[in-house]
Amino acid sequence: MRKSFTKILMVAACCLGIMMPDALANGKILFVPHDNRPISFEQTSDTVKMTEIEIVNAPNEFVGNREMLGKPDELWQWVFENAKGADAVVLSSDALLYGSLVGSRKHNIDETVILNRVDNFTKLKQENPNLEIYAFGSIMRTPRASGSEEPEYYAKYGPSIFQYTALLDKKECVGLSRKETKELAKLEKSIPQDAIEDWMARRSKNFAANSKMIHLTKDGVFRYLALGRDDNAPFSQTHKESRQLDALAQGLSISQFQTLSGIDEMAMVMLTRAINDETWNVPLVAVRYADGVGGATIPTYSDEAIETSIHSHLFAAGAIPVLTPDRADLVLMVNTNVDGKTGEANFPTNTVQPKSNTESFVQEVKEYLSAGYPVAIADIAYANGADNSLMAALEEEELLDKIVAYSGWNTANNSAGFVIGQGILSDKMTLEGRHRLLAVRLLDDWAYQANIRQVLAGEIATMQGGNYSKLDEIQGFVTKRANEEMNAFAKEHLKDFSIKKVNVDFPWNRMFEAGVEVE
Repeated sequence: MRKSFTKILMVAACCLGIMMPDALANGKILFVPHDNRPISFEQTSDTVKMTEIEIVNAPNEFVGNREMLGKPDELWQWVFENAKGADAVVLSSDALLYGSLVGSRKHNIDETVILNRVDNFTKLKQENPNLEIYAFGSIMRTPRASGSEEPEYYAKYGPSIFQYTALLDKKECVGLSRKETKELAKLEKSIPQDAIEDWMARRSKNFAANSKMIHLTKDGVFRYLALGRDDNAPFSQTHKESRQLDALAQGLSISQFQTLSGIDEMAMVMLTRAINDETWNVPLVAVRYADGVGGATIPTYSDEAIETSIHSHLFAAGAIPVLTPDRADLVLMVNTNVDGKTGEANFPTNTVQPKSNTESFVQEVKEYLSAGYPVAIADIAYANGADNSLMAALEEEELLDKIVAYSGWNTANNSAGFVIGQGILSDKMTLEGRHRLLAVRLLDDWAYQANIRQVLAGEIATMQGGNYSKLDEIQGFVTKRANEEMNAFAKEHLKDFSIKKVNVDFPWNRMFEAGVEVE
């Protein structure tokens, strides 16, 4: 019944003029990530490797990292050389235009060079007319503050630049109060001219490239184009440019193009889309939220309600949200706070003490599992780590190894998009494959991000030779301690996953993210 209904939907899509691609003959996908962080590259690619689809990764030496911002020309050469043997390509435009996601925020590349690189997408399609091209890129972010991924001046003037552009966006959308108008004038004078000019010039190049890619989508070059809004807010320069790009894309359907809140999850979403197209699959996903504000939650780092974001990500992944689980291929459970606020996983409030909606949420998970539904969990109560009260309750009910996917690793949209991909693809995996991916997420998001990271940060606070954001001399110590803590955690909390050993490293020389491998 479920598959028949899916076929009916596909017929309806054709009747409505929504293009359905040709099925991929051999199931071989080329993949260019936006950088080599574990979540962006290996962990995303490993998900596909657990299915029967062949994925061929771009050479690591060309992919951007924290120190080397990527080699776009070499990446393009690799794509052209390998495209003829592939059925689809999933490509980061940030990597192929600027070198990497971080490169897109710090480069000094001439706009002509960037736009010439955009033309390579057309050339790729011309040389390989049957190749399905799925591209994902970023609308340059507008963070409230800066780490090491913006130009140096952003560390000092970033908050002012953020607020200045937020007021400009708000002025266009809803207007400003007299107080806000005065604040805008004050901010304009406080930001050095060379700083704002440099920042806006780089944004202008990004906007020009994204605009050209939208035109290429209209020309049929891309099977699907997704542009992500990372570290965003309801009013910001990123939000403004997204509005303008959406207007430019008028006439394109959601089966061809979307702007989405988030970016780090986009590779997973696009790979899922490519695989769904290859298998002529249109998964039906029922979404359920924890009691309280639920789907109306506007998470930190986002400019829209999580319900809107999740629906957009489902459509981008080639799935359709449904109101009831009766015919659903997947039930996506979304853990939110009652009041709709999202904190940080390292907040003191993130304890194992059950929240007011924890018990009802876990019981609903249990009921769906008992009824035979595949259940995935997007844990977005906190950013950058799991909700300890939820995980403790799932552990107590012995449900951790029963769900098909889990994610709670970064922003709400990063976590939701990632688990949508792994959840949808889970029915193409063996139980061992699902458990391997699930164990990595539980160890990364719950063990490390929500708990061990804070323990280690406290230990190194008084040490010489390194810090949280630049480990340097103390990386050996931190790696040793992380491995000790992670293996102890796995032994205590993940007994049902048959884990022999956990290996942890810090490829970006900082504690914010870790590389987690499970034997």
